[in-house]
Amino acid sequence: MQDKRSHPRVPLAVPVTCEVGGGATFSGLSKDISVGGMFIESSEQPSFGTQVSIVLRLPNTKADARLPGIVRWLKPEGFGVQFGLLGARETHAISELLKS
Repeated sequence: MQDKRSHPRVPLAVPVTCEVGGGATFSGLSKDISVGGMFIESSEQPSFGTQVSIVLRLPNTKADARLPGIVRWLKPEGFGVQFGLLGARETHAISELLKS
């Protein structure tokens, strides 16, 4: 099967908190990341098209990052998020992961 992603992904296993509208939050574990998005393993899943904020500590950073996104696909074990507009710090940290 051909990968249709426009951004290469790298494995990344870190705890994440997913914030959904109305103050609801749940936790999960990231599986991979790119500047375009990430896959999150979680028993709880927001609906397709839900706007979310993913809070996590990216490797080699000193503070949590809050990454805006939208749920683009669902699987039994988790869901995929397409990132919205990322800040320079977050974009740089993800780009550095892709180089390693």
